[in-house]
Amino acid sequence: MKQRGVFYGSIYTVIMFAIMISKSLRSSFAFKIPQRSSLFITSPTTRISPITTSPLTAYRTITSATRLFSAKTTLSFDPSEDIRDKATSTLVIGRHSTLKSLIDKTDSYVSLWGFRPHPDILSSMHEQLHGNGSSTSHIVVPTVGPAAPRPPHRMSLLSLKNKVSRNNHPLSLHAMTDMIKSAYPSKGIVHIMVCVEDKFPVAPVAAFLARSFPLFSKKTSMCTKEKKDDEGETDDEKEKDRRIHVTFIDNEGKVLKNDNEIEAAKAAVEGVRLACKLVDTHPEELTTTAYAQECRSLFDNDDTVTIEEIVGEELKEKGYGGIYNVGKGATEPPRLMILTYEPPKEIADDNASAITLVGKGIVYDTGGLAIKSRPGMCGMKHDMGGSAGVLGGFQAAVKLRTPRRIRLLLCLAENAIGPEAVRNDDIITQYSGKTVEINNSDAEGRLVLSDAVAHATKHYDDCDLVVDMATLTGAQLISTGKMHAGILSNKEELEQLAVKAGLASGDLCYPLLYAPELLKKEFNSKVADMKNSVKDRSNAQCSCAGHFIESHIHKSYKGGWLHVDMAGPGTKAERGTGYGVGLVLSLVGAPGFDERS
Repeated sequence: MKQRGVFYGSIYTVIMFAIMISKSLRSSFAFKIPQRSSLFITSPTTRISPITTSPLTAYRTITSATRLFSAKTTLSFDPSEDIRDKATSTLVIGRHSTLKSLIDKTDSYVSLWGFRPHPDILSSMHEQLHGNGSSTSHIVVPTVGPAAPRPPHRMSLLSLKNKVSRNNHPLSLHAMTDMIKSAYPSKGIVHIMVCVEDKFPVAPVAAFLARSFPLFSKKTSMCTKEKKDDEGETDDEKEKDRRIHVTFIDNEGKVLKNDNEIEAAKAAVEGVRLACKLVDTHPEELTTTAYAQECRSLFDNDDTVTIEEIVGEELKEKGYGGIYNVGKGATEPPRLMILTYEPPKEIADDNASAITLVGKGIVYDTGGLAIKSRPGMCGMKHDMGGSAGVLGGFQAAVKLRTPRRIRLLLCLAENAIGPEAVRNDDIITQYSGKTVEINNSDAEGRLVLSDAVAHATKHYDDCDLVVDMATLTGAQLISTGKMHAGILSNKEELEQLAVKAGLASGDLCYPLLYAPELLKKEFNSKVADMKNSVKDRSNAQCSCAGHFIESHIHKSYKGGWLHVDMAGPGTKAERGTGYGVGLVLSLVGAPGFDERS
């Protein structure tokens, strides 16, 4: 038995050595073989089906197509023949049936791409796709046409589902974002063409495109000039080449050039990329003070926006016990930022009531003295995602000169551990005047939001809608999943309006159970008006958290209140998604966002 064990052990060693040699050879030679024209199919599951290519060529193409995007990537929405002719790669995105219609219009090839790929090649690519799922087909083709001579061109067809369920955007925008991330080449001038068809607004599609190109990165390779890759290029050279030009086309293949729609697309993209950048930034850099400075810098040169701040001890003096107590243990002071947008008189709609947006901005959440575990704490820089979403939406709405007054309240604090941190068993007084017994310092988001919602409903007589947005509960993911926020509203018609706005913008949401008279008992306290965390975590926990905030609405307020818990859709694969920007733009009626001119 001992000899047999030695024998099998020797075989195992030889096999492992052979595998190591194979991997080494593949690594050494895969990037040195000249790339041939290739056609292969990829899907979001990254299955590879080579048609006319060598395995090493396919490997090279896949590797280059899945690199992370850098902070220097720029997006442009100004269609021109010059950009079309300079592009080295083209991605064409649309529903399967729409792509087929586009491919059949052979007379439009030159006007669309600047050269004429053979129709049989495009048809073959399309046939490899299917209309029941999301899939991608790539090919490298020679450029023949009236444009100046240029290297072979990389074309990709990105096929979206023909039909989706009633709770998804008709163009399946989440799938589109995933496909772009996998299909986008690592360098060169990229031209993305999106078939939006006649009935779909452009700006929501642009917002989801922006999710593929985050701004924030601290990777040292992004700024290292000396280090070269296997293709002999420095990372810095690649950054200079990383430009993406987006063109929207209709059913007939005609380029959409409506100024209002394009401006709405640009504003939405800027708002989403801002929100993503803030969510991705680490807490050592994005302190409450730095966050406030970022807000001020956004509107330094815009006289339609005024900014107020209540900071540190002033919060305590003025009665904002929720924000103050959550943030008092941190090195940087908590603050309530109040931004007010007043539309220019020439565009103001006197019949449109004001809307107030409230965002949870916990720049880092340790859980406080109810400290989180290591796995539970990692990623808590994302706990300010609600504030980032409403800030990005507010910025875009201002840029688009929305004809109604909009206010933005940001509750900025760090839920830190220290000698000054709020304790479990402490009793605090919120801005509403109600007392709260702390039985879980890790349920801090509802405390800060309650102060801001109380402020808005008490002081703004012209306000008819208050929307608070937060990464509030892990229970939201159980209730409505990773792509749909959970919403709670005191009015059924507002709940329906929010669902409709989510479907239009792609920031999907779905109603939670609304039953305050049945659920508020979960917060019963013997010594205060309420506790801040539920007694029974299995009893509609996500709804309970929303009802806690609702209980601090001022008694004189008769308008609508909408709570958006976006703990799930706020991030994906450790990156911010910019969720909330589109939903806000749709709710406030930003010009050109969810309409076709």
